[in-house]
Amino acid sequence: MSSAWESLTVDARDPARLARWWAEALGYQVVAEKPDEVEIRRSADRLPGIVFVPAGGDKETKNRLHIDLRPDDREAEVERLVDMGARHVDVGQGDVARTVLADPEGNEFCVLRQRAD
Repeated sequence: MSSAWESLTVDARDPARLARWWAEALGYQVVAEKPDEVEIRRSADRLPGIVFVPAGGDKETKNRLHIDLRPDDREAEVERLVDMGARHVDVGQGDVARTVLADPEGNEFCVLRQRAD
């Protein structure tokens, strides 16, 4: 018996707004929107999705799970994401080969260097 990865769920103060931010950041689309949940995917028929649901209060600690992005041009992607509302954060990462950012609600994610094949 095995399981298929259906989705990642993100608690958000404003699920619709955060879902749209991540859809733009990832080149995804909103595939379902209800008052209590918004789902984005690369395309409607492609899993996994990211589901945004309401949560009370602000995020208070470092994420225990985060997304890593690997763009063709890290510096250009970091600039684009910051222009969209992301911000640089220090989670104690030190001098590493990635840039740590936070989305508009403070959820950390990493922008990695281009993969060396």
